[in-house]
Amino acid sequence: MKETTPTAMPPCFDRWCQRFDDVFTHKAQKREFRHYIGGLLGERERKNLFQMADNAVV
Repeated sequence: MKETTPTAMPPCFDRWCQRFDDVFTHKAQKREFRHYIGGLLGERERKNLFQMADNAVV
């Protein structure tokens, strides 16, 4: 299984996510946005919140 945390993603992933930082008011929202997008881009065929949460390495 491939890690989908922001640290496992290429540097361009964080730069792309930074475009949306002004939308979120809390650090937790920014962090979870990155985890969510990383989960969508992950290798799993089926995408749902429960599977993405199981795959996320914190």
